[in-house]
Amino acid sequence: MSRQLSEQEIIRREKLAKIQEAGINPFPAALYPVNSFSTNIKENFSEEKKDDFTNVCVAGRIMSINDKGKVFFIKIQDSKGIIQLYVKRDEICPTEDKSFWDTVIKHGLDLGDIIGCSGFVFITKTGETSIHAQTITLLTKSIKPLPVVKRDEEGNVFDEVTDPEFRYRQRYADLIINPSVKETFVKRTKLINTMRNFLNEHGALEVDTPVLQAIPGGAAARPFITHHNALDVPFYLRIANELYLKRLIVGGFDWVYEFSRNFRNEGMDRTHNPEFTILEWYTAYKDYYWMMEITEQLLEKVAIELHGTTELQIGSQTINFKAPYKRMSIFDAIKENTGIDVSDLDEAGLRDVCKQLNIDVPPTIGKGKLIDEIFSATSEHTFIQPTFIIDYPVEMSPLTKKHRNKKGLVERFELMVNGKEIANAYSELNDPIDQRERFEEQVKLMERGDDEAMFIDYDFLRALEYGMPPTSGIGIGIDRLVMLMTNQPSIQDVLLFPQMRPEKMDN
Repeated sequence: MSRQLSEQEIIRREKLAKIQEAGINPFPAALYPVNSFSTNIKENFSEEKKDDFTNVCVAGRIMSINDKGKVFFIKIQDSKGIIQLYVKRDEICPTEDKSFWDTVIKHGLDLGDIIGCSGFVFITKTGETSIHAQTITLLTKSIKPLPVVKRDEEGNVFDEVTDPEFRYRQRYADLIINPSVKETFVKRTKLINTMRNFLNEHGALEVDTPVLQAIPGGAAARPFITHHNALDVPFYLRIANELYLKRLIVGGFDWVYEFSRNFRNEGMDRTHNPEFTILEWYTAYKDYYWMMEITEQLLEKVAIELHGTTELQIGSQTINFKAPYKRMSIFDAIKENTGIDVSDLDEAGLRDVCKQLNIDVPPTIGKGKLIDEIFSATSEHTFIQPTFIIDYPVEMSPLTKKHRNKKGLVERFELMVNGKEIANAYSELNDPIDQRERFEEQVKLMERGDDEAMFIDYDFLRALEYGMPPTSGIGIGIDRLVMLMTNQPSIQDVLLFPQMRPEKMDN
């Protein structure tokens, strides 16, 4: 059964039919010779320079139409911004034949249509830089009306569309009616490019590693599973690219990185999405102390490139990415926030602490996860300024080198900003015998029912047996970092197309 069309959709289809009956193609395939953009014109035009603006050609989506009879004022939005067109009937149709004006301009155009305009730039009596149209071309007829968003002369927005269900499902419409949304994603790309340039300038090599993996290794997470028909074996969407990047360090690369699309079959909330982007890099002959310093340098650079300063307003907080960042052990962090020293407790003691603090934990998880749960519930949210939480217990970190000075701990840090983890880094474990034992401990957790415990990757163990140099590695959550750098409250606001329950649609 076909869906029921709204009155506006019916009217637009009738307009479409009349335009086509007049012999005008409302979806032309020919090249349209755009040579100017709205912001460039408005920022650079002046009466002294008007000779440079006598033949501009722009294209964009109609955002407002003001019908003055034989003159129309039309505002179009291109990829840069909005500009006004002054459209006069006798200049668009200089002969006695006014059919194009009547069929297209007067009775055919709607908000959302995409048009092209050539003409010259001038300033109206009200002081608005505009284009005096000499030709108008209908490039695309919109047959579905956009939500109406009203703006006054100062740019203040009224009736703003804020419904997340609409905005996330119909991101294409969200981008049209909420221009600030586009700016968020422009900044996301600029952030990634800044990080890529920083790494390249420091001698790192960008690489690609498999998305489909026989073993979902490199993190403690529940994977998505699929089936490889040609090989007739199960495969997993990667939960991390760590083990493949470390194989490359074994192979002789000194510094490799990848912007990795990862997948974890877990819950969704304001800071988690099952599909996410992470930057991971691994550098030979370095440790986690060096990694803290280079991470500070990188985030300083990102903040300055995006905002011109290291100080950012994020919600109600002013956060400063200027180095150096505070460092605190995970045990000290828990003690500072709870008054309880958990450093020497066994699993039973940690469970008692969870009960005391009203932290609900499943019986399947072991000592490492219990400490993680206590930290997450009591301490993580308290670190607003960039802070390195360091020196984790060995049970929490099966891929990390044991601490050179502190028994029972590993050389690991997590970077907390605005109460959330942004990065996770290690001095990487390169002892193949120790690594095998740690993997075997993970298998025991899996047998207890921990569905986030790590699999044993025997090929990775074989690679380590050839010898991996001392190495430091890091993973930086790009989506969360973009949230911070663009002051967005939800991860869905920095993903162009976040995961949602499939929509039930009519034909």
